[in-house]
Amino acid sequence: MRQKSQYADRARTEQSRRAAIPIIMDEIRSLSALRESEAACTRCPLYRDATQVVPGEGPSGARVMMVGEQPGDQEDRQGHPFVGPAGRMLDRAIVDAGIDRKQVFVTNAVKHFKYEQRGKRRLHKRPNAHEIERCRWWNEIERAIVKPEVIVALGATAARSLLDRTVTIGKLRGEALSIGDSRLIVTIHPSYLLRLRDEESKAREFKRFVEDLRHGARLLDKAA
Repeated sequence: MRQKSQYADRARTEQSRRAAIPIIMDEIRSLSALRESEAACTRCPLYRDATQVVPGEGPSGARVMMVGEQPGDQEDRQGHPFVGPAGRMLDRAIVDAGIDRKQVFVTNAVKHFKYEQRGKRRLHKRPNAHEIERCRWWNEIERAIVKPEVIVALGATAARSLLDRTVTIGKLRGEALSIGDSRLIVTIHPSYLLRLRDEESKAREFKRFVEDLRHGARLLDKAA
């Protein structure tokens, strides 16, 4: 009975959240207004320790939206998404995939950096289900403003946020899913490539990552 009650509570919360989105959209109609609202966000505890919010960036009419997990250390310090090592890896893959970088909006499932302090270092910690859920609000408004034709989920956290369920990258990778009026591609987060020590494995997995992005580019060609 308790489990059923928890599911019912979650369903009511989800209905309330979705019902509120159109109302909020009457107030937030631009990316600049969205950034201002995100900067004041206290929907989960992560804002307390982060340096600042890190909103998505790119043109409001971007054809492609790429969603990562959360800001890293450099993103948190600079206030911009994908400006660290993983971002440079992503930029390289975007070029190799033949996607116009000027037509890409980059963002994260969670807008504040979650970390554990170890001496002078801030070690990344994966967002939990509650933090992902509370930040989905902003991601849905982003999608409503940008209206991307193709969305690329970079990693399991992004895929969970977009699909509202736990997913396995291996099971969805290579498929073209639908999310609203957009097509969704699920792939790895570029930080995975940085963790590979073997150069042969890194080259192989980077090539596979580029092919995932090319899959998204082909979807754009079909829509054109």
